[in-house]
Amino acid sequence: MLLSLRFLAACIVATSIVILPARLLAASTANTAVSSFDQKFKSAIAEHNIPGAAYAIVKDGKIISIKAYGNRALGARLPIDKNTVFRLASVSKTFSAELAAMLVAEGKFGWDDQIIDYVPNFKLQTAGHAKRLKIDHILSHSTGLTPNAYDNMLEDGWALTKIIPRFKRLKPICKPGDCYGYQNILYSFIQPVIEKTTNTRFEDVMRARIFKPLGMTHSSVGLEGYLSASNRAEPHVLTRSGWHRTSVKPDYYSVAPAAGVNASIEDLAKWVRAQMGYNSDVLDVALLDTVTKKRVHTKREVYKRMWRPHLDDAHYGYGWRIYSIGGEDIIMHGGGVSGFRSLVAYSKDRGIGHVMLMNAESRSIDKLAADFWADVTAEPVSGGGAVNAR
Repeated sequence: MLLSLRFLAACIVATSIVILPARLLAASTANTAVSSFDQKFKSAIAEHNIPGAAYAIVKDGKIISIKAYGNRALGARLPIDKNTVFRLASVSKTFSAELAAMLVAEGKFGWDDQIIDYVPNFKLQTAGHAKRLKIDHILSHSTGLTPNAYDNMLEDGWALTKIIPRFKRLKPICKPGDCYGYQNILYSFIQPVIEKTTNTRFEDVMRARIFKPLGMTHSSVGLEGYLSASNRAEPHVLTRSGWHRTSVKPDYYSVAPAAGVNASIEDLAKWVRAQMGYNSDVLDVALLDTVTKKRVHTKREVYKRMWRPHLDDAHYGYGWRIYSIGGEDIIMHGGGVSGFRSLVAYSKDRGIGHVMLMNAESRSIDKLAADFWADVTAEPVSGGGAVNAR
């Protein structure tokens, strides 16, 4: 009789496990990831004495956690909150690529348009190479040029009008489309493309087509937009005596499509939510698939210190990196300029988005992201996923 009762109880337990709704399993997984990450995030901030930082996690179209810690500036009692504006640095590339994809879909220009049609004074040492460069190449970093070409001049305060003519001294390292070479200046060539085909300033097109429709009320483009935000984080750089508050450098704002967007953590959460198909009236499935298609292999990414234990492979689309972890694709991009770090990432299959912002140049953001996605992908896929089977 006792054996029968035990067998019956086991059957009831087993049956309960089988019929537990998938949405509850997914919620349980998400809640575990959130609670675990929050403690790791706080520990990293404390360990590295980060002045201020914020993060948000999105699950199945909802912001399930959004937290902010620390202050907007050292020595000031001005706490970071969900609306505090940070510089996004290279996360800006994700916005610019999708704005370009919108305009391509509307027939304003094409992926195969030649760059010299929009930047006619652009030349390279190898004859004919500049003429073969297309919009496709600049947004996928497959121009064939050495990585970060002339970024040093940008950081030294040179104007783009003086930098661009110097490209004629530069010899490409491969044919267009044959190799990966990350760029900021060339990536920014999408700005004259957009402005010439819309007859509108880049920042105004971005505001009208992306920020406003997605309700990103604390987002802007450019130094003026950053300075106009009263609730903004100030940059900090590491010195021998610790973090030091510094002034905002305008250099990378001159390549706005590559590094000129500003946003709050809540706005960045709205952005990553839209990537998973929850704002299809603004960013449709075809557009999202276009920008996240693997276009160029980025093998060196696999060897990055923080990501090395987890990455199987890495590629670049249009403005987005595609990391493979445990056979799953994680769509992501990081950013860093003097005094700021940023990171945005999401999983289509799991319907999870993860964003972080810091007002300090700390590599801890990379470890936090790598460990978070390693933890997430270690769990079995249970329910969820991006909308419309994306």
